[in-house]
Amino acid sequence: MSALICGSIAYDTIMVFPDSFKHHILPEQVHILNVSFLVPELRREYGGCAGNIAYNLNLLGDDPLIVATVGKDFGPYSDWMNYCGLRQDHIKVLEDSYTAQAYITTDQDDNQITAFHPGAMSYSHLNDLPVDSTARIGMVSPDGKAGMILHARQFVEAGIPFIFDPGQGMPMFDGDELLELIEQSTWITLNDYEAQLMQDKTGLSVEEIAARVNGLIITRGAQGSSIFAEGTHHDIPPVPTGDAVDPTGCGDAYRAGLLYGLQRDLAWPTTGRIASLLGSLKIETYGTQNHSFEMEGFRRKFHAHFGYDF
Repeated sequence: MSALICGSIAYDTIMVFPDSFKHHILPEQVHILNVSFLVPELRREYGGCAGNIAYNLNLLGDDPLIVATVGKDFGPYSDWMNYCGLRQDHIKVLEDSYTAQAYITTDQDDNQITAFHPGAMSYSHLNDLPVDSTARIGMVSPDGKAGMILHARQFVEAGIPFIFDPGQGMPMFDGDELLELIEQSTWITLNDYEAQLMQDKTGLSVEEIAARVNGLIITRGAQGSSIFAEGTHHDIPPVPTGDAVDPTGCGDAYRAGLLYGLQRDLAWPTTGRIASLLGSLKIETYGTQNHSFEMEGFRRKFHAHFGYDF
């Protein structure tokens, strides 16, 4: 099965500062801030919401189609996708831009200073949705604003149901724009902070948002998640993990589980539990695309945690 996943492709450069920022940033001198941090530990990871979601969906045995814009430095990421067996049919390369990338410096207190360059992602509206594909479900995840609006409209015009996942792109939209995107969406997925922000911007309650779509999914980190669908509230438990190494990308893994279940018309409690298990497997590994599993092992873990098979 395949899903059309619209969103970002990005490089994440992660640096670790073995001290505390607070020892080097003087509050009374922030108006003339000029600091440099020695970072002996550095990792470069493959990321971006569309890339992460597709990576996880591929692990589940699906054949996702990524719709994204990337830059002239996409080569190493392209090689990684080839290695993973991820298709690149609808990834558009812009030779006068760089691929989106985040530069993240983390100190020993887990504080972070991040610089994000959107690069080619800002031009995602130049990449039309391939509505003639075999995909029968889609996702609009964080991307360039114009691209997110365009792809949502194209999903509607093509009659393809889709998940709206605004994520960190939420601040780009005002209340009226969000109301229109809610009306266009089939399902919406948010974390608890984003859910509150959407309520503030639109004036709608969680129940009112849920009434306008087929399903509203709200993730709550270690507290699990909630699914509001067809007038029913499903509480999805978290999956305990012995070694929570890196939460980055867990939300994207969860969303891949949603797509997997929705494509197969699985019941919401099962779809949510698949998504929850995916998120827990990701958190045990650094980076967003370094975890792996065989589907047989995934099914065994599902049975061990939830007591039934899917």
